[in-house]
Amino acid sequence: MHPTTDPPNAYPKLDEAVRAHMKRELLATLPTDRDIWVFGYGSLMWNPGFDHTEACPAFLPGWKRSFCVYSHRYRGTPEIPGLVLGLDRGGECHGMAFRVTPDQSQTAMDYLWEREMVTGVYEPMEVTAEINGKNQVCHTFVVDRAHPQYAGDLPQDECLDLIAKAHGSAGPNTEYLMNTVARLDALGIEDDALHSLVRLLEKSGG
Repeated sequence: MHPTTDPPNAYPKLDEAVRAHMKRELLATLPTDRDIWVFGYGSLMWNPGFDHTEACPAFLPGWKRSFCVYSHRYRGTPEIPGLVLGLDRGGECHGMAFRVTPDQSQTAMDYLWEREMVTGVYEPMEVTAEINGKNQVCHTFVVDRAHPQYAGDLPQDECLDLIAKAHGSAGPNTEYLMNTVARLDALGIEDDALHSLVRLLEKSGG
């Protein structure tokens, strides 16, 4: 789990009672008689953190991986914010899908809720991804464009500047970028935006 100590003036956490109620509602929808799938597009690809029985490359149309979320905790601070990935509307995304059995699903989604739903910048959603040539409903977390942490479609030079400078409780922002791209490389996935950021970062000596 991520460290729990927050810097002052970071985006506030969701009210604990509200967050707990929302989590209970989500967990109550999970099937008890079949597996579920979780779609990962960022750090989940290289650090899922939950038990699963299978991990497969997956393709999600209609959504794109984007450095569109400001980070004041894990990869940045309020004074020097970083950027982390969100799943934003439009485009397409190649990622990973994790199959979770019914006896694992409650624990897995409980963990993911606590990991992703700290400030409410993400929203849980069911999406349809292509896995092994077949359409499969997956659980994932998409960005909330109305949240103040939403950075939108930033210019590449601004993204690079933020990522190069930021460091949070989970480590440098550059590490987050490099780990994600390394996982994409291992999967044979070319993400033009992320790979371009890495090339520019390496060129600048970062």
